[in-house]
Amino acid sequence: MDPLFLARLQFGVTTVYHFFFVPLSIGLVFMVALMETLYVMKKKEIYKKMTKFWGHLFLINFAVGVVTGIIQEFQFGMNWSDYSRFVGDVFGAPLAIEALLAFFMESTFIGLWIFGWDRLPKKLHLASIWLVSIGTILSGFWILTANSFMQHPVGYTMANGRAEMNDFFALITNGQQWVEFPHVISGALCTGAFFVAGISAIQILKKKKVTFYKLSLKIALVIGVIGSLGTAFSGHGQAQYLVETQPMKMAAAEGIWEDTDDPAPWSTFALIDTEKQENNYELNIPYALSFLSYSKFEGSLKGMNTLQAEYADKYDAEMGEGTNYIPPVKTTYWSFRLMVGFGMAMILLSLVGLWLWKKGKLESKVFLRFLIPAISFPFLANTFGWIMTEVGRQPWTVFGLMTTADSVSPNVSSGSILFSIIMYMAIFTVLAIVMVYLMVREVKKGPEMHEQVDESVSTDPFSKVGV
Repeated sequence: MDPLFLARLQFGVTTVYHFFFVPLSIGLVFMVALMETLYVMKKKEIYKKMTKFWGHLFLINFAVGVVTGIIQEFQFGMNWSDYSRFVGDVFGAPLAIEALLAFFMESTFIGLWIFGWDRLPKKLHLASIWLVSIGTILSGFWILTANSFMQHPVGYTMANGRAEMNDFFALITNGQQWVEFPHVISGALCTGAFFVAGISAIQILKKKKVTFYKLSLKIALVIGVIGSLGTAFSGHGQAQYLVETQPMKMAAAEGIWEDTDDPAPWSTFALIDTEKQENNYELNIPYALSFLSYSKFEGSLKGMNTLQAEYADKYDAEMGEGTNYIPPVKTTYWSFRLMVGFGMAMILLSLVGLWLWKKGKLESKVFLRFLIPAISFPFLANTFGWIMTEVGRQPWTVFGLMTTADSVSPNVSSGSILFSIIMYMAIFTVLAIVMVYLMVREVKKGPEMHEQVDESVSTDPFSKVGV
């Protein structure tokens, strides 16, 4: 098998798997910090129980996420050594800051938060969990700084055939970063909110600790509305930025082969024929793509064939004559629509939930049953969003500078990569089983059991400590 295909497959699988945990950690710890804030302000024990219960689930997710993140980092040296040599001076800086600053910050204050119950002053203990939350957000910022350079390279100079950073401020103020970062953080808030909402719905339907879980659900719905609307608005800004910086990705995401009319319609459904480079059937909404792209009901977009010719004139001298600059169109097109579809479903569910809350009908069985499968919606939206972002950039690893084919390690065999894929899948399967088991066990324990465990720990520091 082709080593390039296997290397891309491995990176894609490990990235998708790792990103199940990242947004849940960011969103869930924010909600835990909010719950503890309510406890300190209102001095009601139910908020303390909520903080501990949901905090335990956050800790399980965080621990597994750390392991999958380490595997993710290894691949830059294993399968993508040419890429690492080419952009290591740029790409390595934000990754190093993430590890040395943000991750150490998270780890330190997680320890203080876990063992600080009834030992630290309440406000100091509260500050610990907020610093953990800030640390997870900063981790996201630095990782996205590195990713944004791949999408829109800035702050570098070419020297000795390598990209070297010459403007760190340009790197962290990259326009791609400031449309990508709020989109990812909003998506993380959705992930935490729908996780809490879904588990709360299950327990309410079972008539278990209804008061506790209804209060958790109310908090989740508020965060869910904020996160889902924030994701939609930031995604709109990101789409407009793509029109300027990566028009080929935007054209592929919309299935546009030839230049559009003015105003441009938005394609809701299309049967795409990549061999003939045409769409056999389209269902369009008039004017909508112009508004999505320019915030006004006028304006046209270039098609992939036009952009292919422009990219050939610009890049063929360096990349080789005949290079295909059109990404996998069907994958880009449908991943974008699936992301939008799940995002719209989250907005609808959140708003319906707030309306039912206002009407005093939050225990509606129909609504609660919808919330259970909705646990998966933000995970699916996040996954399809990243597939669209990364696949839509192909054939580039670093847009305009380095192709994916030139980035792979030259001396790694297909057998080695295939073996590592099998080993990673085995490890991930074990981790998934362990995490699901621990999550289910914690939920079955319920908030009262956590309270008993923590009280015994605070009384006897040498007793069994369970996370």
